[in-house]
Amino acid sequence: MTSERILNGYMWAFIAFMFAPLILMIVTSFNDVSPPSVTDWRGFTGKWYAFFWMSEADIRADPVLRALDRDRFVACFGNSLQVAAIVVPLSLLLGLSGAVLLTRWRGRANGLLWWVLLSPMLAPGIILGLSALVFWGRLGVGAGLFTVMMAQVTFVAGYPLLILMARLQRQPIELEEAALDLGASPFHVFRRITLPFLLPALASAAVIALLSSIENYNTTMFAKGGACTFATEIGAMSRNPNGHPPVINAVGTVIILITVVAALAHAAVSRREMR
Repeated sequence: MTSERILNGYMWAFIAFMFAPLILMIVTSFNDVSPPSVTDWRGFTGKWYAFFWMSEADIRADPVLRALDRDRFVACFGNSLQVAAIVVPLSLLLGLSGAVLLTRWRGRANGLLWWVLLSPMLAPGIILGLSALVFWGRLGVGAGLFTVMMAQVTFVAGYPLLILMARLQRQPIELEEAALDLGASPFHVFRRITLPFLLPALASAAVIALLSSIENYNTTMFAKGGACTFATEIGAMSRNPNGHPPVINAVGTVIILITVVAALAHAAVSRREMR
């Protein structure tokens, strides 16, 4: 009984440690005070959310919001979408290629190849960002969104690689061998058998790659040059010496809401498929 109580206490402490900051962030996103505070409650407000669509006159009338550059924030978010639009397809393509190679090819260098393909995931983000900056700079390409894309692909591709490998290892290899024995070409086997089997894993890998690209800060910060992204702009806003604006809390709350809704939708679809 004592060990069970200790385990339950540890579990609840862990849950509180994980979710208490998120709950506080959500609460402070509705408090009419800046910087965000839980103890100093100034009244309920939704202006930190309305900042993105309220009129310029209302923004200039607010002492906190008028110090923020809404157009730049929106532009930085657009840059993140542009980067993700390139990073996600490239990461899926590279991850799929690596997964097929590691699961279908058996050789002495298989273990070495495994570590080579996954090593960028283990490298510090600062190293990846600086190496991309130096490499492309030597080729005459200045720092910007392109170097951010190339730096992110080096490690984001590792996530699809692991997900697709796990899926491929569960696929009966006899299906492919039977199709080849019946005269199908390797490309036809891949398109008609392997690829349909990988579609659920590809969808999951795409979502993870998208989130990894948009939220990445370390690698992007050192490869972006004069450009900005969603993560780096939030980082710049949070370094305000007077405290970060509650707009950041509002953005974080919206992200949490979208994540929860997506997770519930995925669980509902999975349950329906099981039935």
